[in-house]
Order: sequence, then structure tokens, then C-alpha cells
Amino acid sequence: MSVQATVESDDSGVVLAKADDPVMVPGRRSFMQYRELGVTAASGGKIRAQITSATQGLSEPTGWHVHLCDGQFIYMLNGWVDLEFAGGRVERVSAGDSMYIPGDTPHNEIATSDAFELLEVSIPADMGTETCDAPG
Repeated sequence: MSVQATVESDDSGVVLAKADDPVMVPGRRSFMQYRELGVTAASGGKIRAQITSATQGLSEPTGWHVHLCDGQFIYMLNGWVDLEFAGGRVERVSAGDSMYIPGDTPHNEIATSDAFELLEVSIPADMGTETCDAPG
């Protein structure tokens, strides 16, 4: 993983994150890779945009959790992720689909394709995660 990579910026605030030299950062799940797109620094921590990818499917559900943020937006680039919400609602987010999850919304990642890649945006950039009980 590279922590020194090409993210170009100038006085205008415009940031370019080069695909051929990605900035990889630690993330919530050990089997996933996280590519920072330069938005966190450019926005002064107001927004985070990253590519999350995995080359192995989820072996077991992540467990019920909430994200401590105003909101989380995902756009599936390839593959799929199954998310469970209160009331037994299960949604498969597949390539080309997007989903907005308000902050503090309990959910559980229950399955994924063998490989997947998604764009994730959160407000603010520092999105905490806390485990929670399954909704009644």
C-alpha cells in the first residue's frame, strides 16, 4: 500500500488524484482496500471520497453498526453488496446502482460478490463506526 502518491493540487483548490499512483489508506475492514481520492484534504475534512474494493467476498456478515456522520453515499462500480436494514429490509446494490444512507442508520452488510468496487462519499470525512443491536 502506498501512502505517498500523486494527488495534485494548486491554489485554486482543484485536486487531481492520479489513477496510476493511488493513495491507499487504512479502513474499517481488513480484507478491503481503500483508495483516498484527495477530497478529504481539499475540503478541509468536510467530505471524504474513496474507492473501496475487495478481491474476496464477505465470509460472514459484518454485524449491525451505524456510521457517525451526516450521511454516506455509495455508488457500485462493479460487483454487488447486500445490505440489511430495520424491518428485515434487504437491498442488493449492484454495479451502476447507488444508495444514500443517513448517518446513525443501523445496517448490516450480509453478503458481497467475490470481488467488488464502490465509490463511497461521506459527510463529514471523519466517519466513525459503532456496533449496535439489531433493530427490533
